[in-house]
Amino acid sequence: MDCESIQMAIAEEVQPTTRKECGKRGRKPGRKTSNERIDMKAKLERSRQSARECRARKKLRYQYLEELVADREKAIISLRDELERYMLCSKQLCDKISSNNIDYLLKDIGIVKQEQTF
Repeated sequence: MDCESIQMAIAEEVQPTTRKECGKRGRKPGRKTSNERIDMKAKLERSRQSARECRARKKLRYQYLEELVADREKAIISLRDELERYMLCSKQLCDKISSNNIDYLLKDIGIVKQEQTF
């Protein structure tokens, strides 16, 4: 029995496990069914639609940023004008302008509001 069990063990080792000849898993190239072709067309159309939407979002984002920059530029110009008025007022104050002219300048730049008489 000892010899028989050894021969059986050797026979098992010699016989390789049976495998299919194809060896690769997954889809086979060139074998597309009509459903897969339709799915591919639908996938391409979804991709095109997604790209169109992406471009539209990008365009809106750039428009928003351009408006934001334009608003900031207007604010900068306004602040520069205000700064120039303050510098002019400061210079005139340093040149010892009379108190009447100071009141006029302060009203002109909007620091002192004109009082309404009732």
